[in-house]
Amino acid sequence: MKKNVHEITIKIEGQDWTNAIDKAFKKKNKEVRIDGFRKGTAPKDVYIKKFGIESLYMDAVDSAVSIAYDKIINEQKLVPVIEPKLDVKNISEEAVEFAFTIITKPEVKLGDYTKLGVKKETAKITKKEISEEIEHLRQQLAEIVVKEDGKVENGDTAVIDFKGTVDGKALEGGNGENYPLEIGSKTFIPGFEEGLVGLAVGETKTLNLTFPEDYVADLKGKDVVFEVTVREIKTRKLPEINEDFFKDLGYDEMKTVEELEAEVEKTLKDKKQATIDDEYAEKCLEKAASNMKIDLNEEIIDDEIHHMIHQFEQKLSQQGLTIEQYYQFTGQTHEKMHEQMEEEAKKRVTYRYLLEAVVDAEKIDFSEKEVKAKAKEMADNYGISVDELLKAYGNIDIIKYDMTMHKAIEIIKES
Repeated sequence: MKKNVHEITIKIEGQDWTNAIDKAFKKKNKEVRIDGFRKGTAPKDVYIKKFGIESLYMDAVDSAVSIAYDKIINEQKLVPVIEPKLDVKNISEEAVEFAFTIITKPEVKLGDYTKLGVKKETAKITKKEISEEIEHLRQQLAEIVVKEDGKVENGDTAVIDFKGTVDGKALEGGNGENYPLEIGSKTFIPGFEEGLVGLAVGETKTLNLTFPEDYVADLKGKDVVFEVTVREIKTRKLPEINEDFFKDLGYDEMKTVEELEAEVEKTLKDKKQATIDDEYAEKCLEKAASNMKIDLNEEIIDDEIHHMIHQFEQKLSQQGLTIEQYYQFTGQTHEKMHEQMEEEAKKRVTYRYLLEAVVDAEKIDFSEKEVKAKAKEMADNYGISVDELLKAYGNIDIIKYDMTMHKAIEIIKES
């Protein structure tokens, strides 16, 4: 058994157990009907004679378990890191005996956690990247106009009528009129969009295609025929690179292409550097974690996985989905997801204990004034009040904890 696993047996008896049974009786007495008494008025001995004292045990256990747990925590000075395991060993009119399995923080032996020799890169931006980003900005601000002459090209939007048939029968959901289709968007099955390239307005073409093997079950691999008529062609008119373009981008004082290139370079460099910094921090944490010794309990890792799955469920609910629907749509199962998350959960837990150990070793702390200032800064950034921020976080201690963890990361990054 690992050193941080504590198996403790405790008995609740005497007045504590009597009080728990009395509390259970008062609750149950309000729920049952006994001849000759209104609900909640029957004497305890009458209730016990009719239902037996055993009927009170489980509710009494609910009250007694908190008493037992508080006694263990206070007397043993234990700080559980996950929900304790509980077993009711014995129960009678005189006492109840609990067996708790409490897991505390595992022992961490830090190795080297600074000057780790991890190379830190500096972001560099090429002229090609700048040109591609400016072109991307032009595409974002492009005006969609009707193509008066010419034929369908990649990137155009073809407004089409189409009818699909499979085995000579109309394809359900395979018809459309005045449907705007961007060529190259891969909205339709392979070959459809490519088949429209080169057509002019008013032209009709027959497309003989095949549904892909990963399509819906009743259509995958089947041949399909589409009759398509082009009704209109729209194209993207890119803006010229001038002062109007700069203003549309929000740069009211900008005058030259060189200024735009400098601004784009700075934006791209900042973005790339942020990614590099994140990767550098990850490599430092990985190296420091490999230098330390820790014997993680499976129960701690499982608890982290359950936490991750719960977070995933919350994200799904924001999209109007349940975890059961997700499993149905993807063929995923709880067991598979649990297995897939295990490595990430282990890493998260390891890094957390690493950082907490660094906090202790470096005696990292922040004053109440510093924590309140940080809370104010965060609230201002989110555009909310400090009270709203603390309600979202839980309490100010969590903000202080996050501050110490971030400081620990900065120390580890001093390589």
